[in-house]
Amino acid sequence: MSFDFDAVVVGAGAVGLACGRALSRRGLSVLVLEAQPHIGQGVSSRNSEVVHGGLYYPTGSLKARFCVQGRRTLYAFLDSHKVDYRKCGKLVVATEEGEVSRIEAIFNQAVTNEVENLEHLTGAQARALEPALNAHAAILSPESGVFDSHGYMLALQGEIEDAGGSVVVSTPFERAEPLPDGSFRVTAGGEGGAVLTTRLLVTAPGLQAQAVAARIDGYPANDIPARHLGKGVYFRLTGAAPFDRLIYPPPIAGALGTHYRRDLGGQGVFGPDLVYVETEDYSVDPAKRDEFARYIRRFWPGVETERLTPDYAGIRPKLHGPGEPQPDFQLWGRDVHGLDGLVALFGIESPGLTSSLAIGEAVAGMLAHD
Repeated sequence: MSFDFDAVVVGAGAVGLACGRALSRRGLSVLVLEAQPHIGQGVSSRNSEVVHGGLYYPTGSLKARFCVQGRRTLYAFLDSHKVDYRKCGKLVVATEEGEVSRIEAIFNQAVTNEVENLEHLTGAQARALEPALNAHAAILSPESGVFDSHGYMLALQGEIEDAGGSVVVSTPFERAEPLPDGSFRVTAGGEGGAVLTTRLLVTAPGLQAQAVAARIDGYPANDIPARHLGKGVYFRLTGAAPFDRLIYPPPIAGALGTHYRRDLGGQGVFGPDLVYVETEDYSVDPAKRDEFARYIRRFWPGVETERLTPDYAGIRPKLHGPGEPQPDFQLWGRDVHGLDGLVALFGIESPGLTSSLAIGEAVAGMLAHD
């Protein structure tokens, strides 16, 4: 049987590109389709650029496994491709006595998840590292960091193209039709639109995951999970950054909550919060500044409200609404949807960026025998 490509990946964000890389490394011809004019313009460009250690995620979950595996391989990838990063470490902070049990539970979960080199710190020890910090106690995770996510995605694209594959932008996925020989006929739009055949199909389009699955003939509508949009905004700090390390209070319901990072340019950034929205609105309301300042003051009493400026917003492809349990990553193969040669990804939010190399390898493994 002859196909135009061995594999087509829908979505050129970090996860889609990592899937394309993993398939390319197995000697397959790969095409990555991206609707936007540039790679990584969706969820992958509107996040904290944090390398997560893997502390929080439930025992045995894909998030726990992929975050730890992905983080370990990510640093090696960044080194080998000369992509900028800073392994600055993270402090998870109890700002009062009542939060100590919460960070202790995080420590125990992190140990279960095989996160390396964790330390308990007293408040005094935490303040010795970060003098401006308000801390009753803390956990130090030295494996956490920040990195250049765009440089990372360019490196992934380079590997795909070096292996003979293609990443095509401004070319939206329109539909796919399973063919009797086990392949797919894929229709792509845009100026470079075409109809092509592929043996394998991966969908990793972030916020468009549900819409793309609905345009695959034969994909069971009842097996497409509901989409919820979780918006988070960020505020940037003018002037000197107060901390070198990542600073995280205990998580909020449904997310890790507003945290601090010093970005690679040396500026302090706070966010994201979490608000469920109905549409993809990336505006940042300057009136949120006072709310951010009140929250930040819990761990940084010295914050001056007037130094906070609106920065950017991101939207996460959540699979749960307000008050609902937070589900795991969903990598769905034929055992769920019944279609050979297809893996559909849903709900790839945090820690998806850190996990991306591990997700790519898992997807390639799922398709190895198709």
